[in-house]
Amino acid sequence: MEPAAPVVVIGDALIDELRDGTTVTELVGGAALNVAVGLVRLGVPATLIAMVGDDEPGDHIRAYLRDYGVGLLASPAPLGSSRAVSTRVGGEPAYTFNEAARSRAVTYGAAEREAMDTAPFVVVSCFPFDDAAQVTALADAVGERPLVIDPNPRAGMLTDRAAFVAGFESLVPRCALVKVGTDDASLLYGIPVDNLRERLAAATTVLATAGAAGAVLEVDGHTISAPVAALPGSVVDTMGAGDAVLASIVASLVQGGRMDAAAWAAALDRAMQIAAATVRFEGALLRIPGADALDLDRLGT
Repeated sequence: MEPAAPVVVIGDALIDELRDGTTVTELVGGAALNVAVGLVRLGVPATLIAMVGDDEPGDHIRAYLRDYGVGLLASPAPLGSSRAVSTRVGGEPAYTFNEAARSRAVTYGAAEREAMDTAPFVVVSCFPFDDAAQVTALADAVGERPLVIDPNPRAGMLTDRAAFVAGFESLVPRCALVKVGTDDASLLYGIPVDNLRERLAAATTVLATAGAAGAVLEVDGHTISAPVAALPGSVVDTMGAGDAVLASIVASLVQGGRMDAAAWAAALDRAMQIAAATVRFEGALLRIPGADALDLDRLGT
């Protein structure tokens, strides 16, 4: 049997600089990168299309992706690699982004289009939907391929909220699945995530995540809910939870064949288990419950 064509993931790849007032830790990250790595961890080949600089941070990003077996089609980065600085001194972290992250752009040449032509899904996360030219280029490059979108806006990278919403919603009818979270609903729409789920459900399948309140899938007239999974140990870092949920659901779509209500419920339950395992470690690397305790997050960092 020939190996499956890789899922294509489009979006951000960056260095996460974590500060707690005492120490500074740098990790390879970015929502799209996290999803691509998560897919490979779950046995689904993945190729990432993202802007990566020809600099030392870019070398770390490339090494990390090689270590996890993720293909990279790198867009030019004239301002270098993207960086997100997270400062946490009690309470929720505050994020700032360098100029490269705020000006990120993705380009589509022959290699990118060829990868998308054979991909079972094209997943888009943390994309600059407020840039109309980039939205048009994305729509043209994807063509009729099945789309999965997580808008995943970042306040520090958002230049025009209304334009972001318009760009995102222009592609929703093309989607096999849209994922939204509590922060997305608040930042982009100023409404609860359940209201946003209902707004989008007329056009596509919607996965809505709400942190400690769990997640809800709206698919084919069915509303499927799942609570946060209870696993041993304390929650250490919630940074990668949403990306882990999305990677798990996409893996289920690729691996599961025809999805009825029971299959969707099983997929959502597995995603919540994986998210619960992920948040019990520092960093956003997807973790699999019950897997060996090998410290994989040191690879490529």
